[in-house]
Amino acid sequence: MDTLQGMKRTHYCGELTEGNIGEVVTVMGWADVYRNLGSLIFIDLRDRSGIIQLSFDTDIDAQIFEKAATIRTEYVLAVTGEVVKRSSPNPKLPTGMIEIKVTELRILNKAETTPFEIKAETDVKDELRLKYRYLDLRRAPMQKNLILRHKLANIARNFYDENGFIEIETPMLTRSTPEGARDYLVPSRVHPGSFYALPQSPQQYKQLLMVSGMDRYFQIVKCFRDEDLRADRQPEFTQIDLEMSFVEIDDVISVNERMIARVFKEILDIDVPVPFKRMTYKEAMERFGSDKPDTRFGLELNNISDLVKDCGFGVFKGAVEAGGSVRAIKVDGGATAFSRKDLDALGEFVKTYRAKGLAWLVCEEGGTYRSPIAKFFEETELKAICDRVGAKAGDTVLFVADQDNIVFDALGALRCEIAKRLNLTSKDQFNLLWVTEFPLLEYSEEEDRYVAKHHPFTSPMDEDIDLLSTRPQDVRAKAYDIILNGCELGGGSIRIFNTELQQKMFEVLGFTKEEAWARFGYLLEAFKYGTPPHGGMAYGLDRFVMLLTGADSIREVIAFPKVQNASELMTNAPAEVDDKQLAELSIKTQIATQE
Repeated sequence: MDTLQGMKRTHYCGELTEGNIGEVVTVMGWADVYRNLGSLIFIDLRDRSGIIQLSFDTDIDAQIFEKAATIRTEYVLAVTGEVVKRSSPNPKLPTGMIEIKVTELRILNKAETTPFEIKAETDVKDELRLKYRYLDLRRAPMQKNLILRHKLANIARNFYDENGFIEIETPMLTRSTPEGARDYLVPSRVHPGSFYALPQSPQQYKQLLMVSGMDRYFQIVKCFRDEDLRADRQPEFTQIDLEMSFVEIDDVISVNERMIARVFKEILDIDVPVPFKRMTYKEAMERFGSDKPDTRFGLELNNISDLVKDCGFGVFKGAVEAGGSVRAIKVDGGATAFSRKDLDALGEFVKTYRAKGLAWLVCEEGGTYRSPIAKFFEETELKAICDRVGAKAGDTVLFVADQDNIVFDALGALRCEIAKRLNLTSKDQFNLLWVTEFPLLEYSEEEDRYVAKHHPFTSPMDEDIDLLSTRPQDVRAKAYDIILNGCELGGGSIRIFNTELQQKMFEVLGFTKEEAWARFGYLLEAFKYGTPPHGGMAYGLDRFVMLLTGADSIREVIAFPKVQNASELMTNAPAEVDDKQLAELSIKTQIATQE
């Protein structure tokens, strides 16, 4: 194989333009498409910036031509030559008007036949792509995603620096505080039987930085959660994390709206209007059945409980009598959009969200109605329902009746499923929305106690503090999430900053005073020494990039991601370790077996 000795790259392949015609350049990369026409050889050379065509002519140098004839796809090449105008331009390529007439060729390394073809569009199974991720990352879309990720991180870093934030690293080996998702634990060799935890977030450290007077902190940081995975989650993920002192909700929201606006302008050249819309949690649930509503389309929920509480249909009447509700969404033109088979499929869909079923009603011409449940209603009742939801001839109304949480989950998911089936959204449309005034607490049937909706350091709204002892379920939080196209882009809150209120919060969560001090004593102690009001938020960097690129999964924007069972297919992690290593950590393994 040749070496690079004395040869220096002058340009990346995709940087060359017609302005370089006549120049002698040196480029390096991988052989992509290879065409041997007998007296001419053309090779597309690829690097992360793009592709440039190389031409080899027997008239220039027969020895180089013979050498070029041995090249195969994915060989690593370095070439020098003159940039010339192509005789057969390719307008689909940014460099399609030019090529390089090669005068020096070095084959730096050969390549075996790859397990799959390296091309922009691929139908290769994800498992194979992830096993050979280093090859998958040679594909232009993957490289584009990672470069955009780099740009986003740089924009965030520069923006926060310009606005007085200081980047401070917080520890990766921390204390386990199991309140939320499961921790990843790291055994300590020096302290046998004791464990560190990998951070789920830098939450407590960044609050302590506010106690220390650092005033404005940010960090682009790895976080870890041992939880079940979905398309937009990974066991290790990256946050853009920040905290500010002497602020209220509007201060945190304002600075972050400007950061988001800069990201959209510099990456996508889109001007997003500031300030963003805001919506309370209560309104979001009532209108969209979700605390992260996709507002690119309608299909809003309508509460018809008052109209059906005395109707002849037992399912509706019973749901209202049991303290639940009956809600509906109207689908414009649903009469032609959905067959009976489609409606049955939607009924099965809502059952996956614990709904018992889906009722439907089609509004027809002449003020008539078609529905399996129409016989249980007076015509005036059906008209009142259609008037409430705004249904006209040709529309379909879909109903779910149950406890509110089930109705919201089912219809919230159903409206998104219908939008997907009817192509009501575009990845080129970006709707940004703040959701505010979340419940501070939610009741866990599994744990038989209240748990924090966000985390136990979130401050209740001032006017709701007195409710902590009497009606904790009604306490609203000084919390806010930024939503983009139905995905939570980030979230945060104003924090509790005095010992007494933090102790009260722990008490409501079921901790004794002794338990609270044993777990969080360092934070409670710190609050005694003059803590400023403070708040902040964090963005999921992976998810942010996924939405900007239009990718279907955050795996498409992470260099080396995990799969659904939290394993990494390329290195086969996690893996067993030697008994010697376990002995050094004072650990014995015990694997449960199924009988």
